[in-house]
Amino acid sequence: MASYESFAQVYDTFMDNIPYEEWEEYLSGLLYERGIREGLVLELGCGTGTMTELLACRGYDMIGVDNSPEMLEIAAEKREKSGHDILYLLQDMRCFELYGTVRAIVCVCDSLNYILDEEDLLQVFRLADNYLDPGGYFIFDMNTEYKYREILGETTIAENREEGSFIWENYYDEEEKLNEYELTLFLPERNGLYRKYEEEHTQKAYDPDEVCGLLEKAGLRTEAVYDAFTRNAPKAESERLCFIAQAQAWKPAAGAAPGPRR
Repeated sequence: MASYESFAQVYDTFMDNIPYEEWEEYLSGLLYERGIREGLVLELGCGTGTMTELLACRGYDMIGVDNSPEMLEIAAEKREKSGHDILYLLQDMRCFELYGTVRAIVCVCDSLNYILDEEDLLQVFRLADNYLDPGGYFIFDMNTEYKYREILGETTIAENREEGSFIWENYYDEEEKLNEYELTLFLPERNGLYRKYEEEHTQKAYDPDEVCGLLEKAGLRTEAVYDAFTRNAPKAESERLCFIAQAQAWKPAAGAAPGPRR
């Protein structure tokens, strides 16, 4: 999985085109519809904590998990300014551990597409099931193969700003269903010069039926799959899907994190 390093310091700057407020309204709406209006909520892949903070403003008791110390450092700075009582944990979502269960787990901004192995994705789902309250919900989004193949693949995105510049090159392997991002950053130094940073990231496209099958295998029931930010069924041209899965209404209390099951 990718761990943002040099990009973390300018992530919020260059990602200012993401309508986080609209995404949070959609996400909290899904939670409200399922009776989850308060209580503990976990965000997997929380990054710099933008969505975590918005959900905290909504009244949820938030926990954020991410595997990038650089991103969590920025999230902690936001927490200090907002005064929200958010617990941030430096953990890989494939082996995260909590002290108890939560009412809901959310994962946005295609973070789960960074899971490149089917068994690892299954393990994330098993952990989600393990740490959800009985009847709790796991809501997450994933980029589609259509988006990688038709929108991102073989494209180059570049921006030049006072805060720095970046070049983002995409390469999609249809056979492996892997999209490779080559990110080059030019960030200003105090002496007026620019330092070059390079990062590589890889995401995988999963078939929606495959994802639902893994959820079921993990013990979760797929309640709905939406064309993201709507209540509509997925289309062939959907670029992002929202999955809503529910834990069993009754299950044993959460214990130690489950190991891989073969």
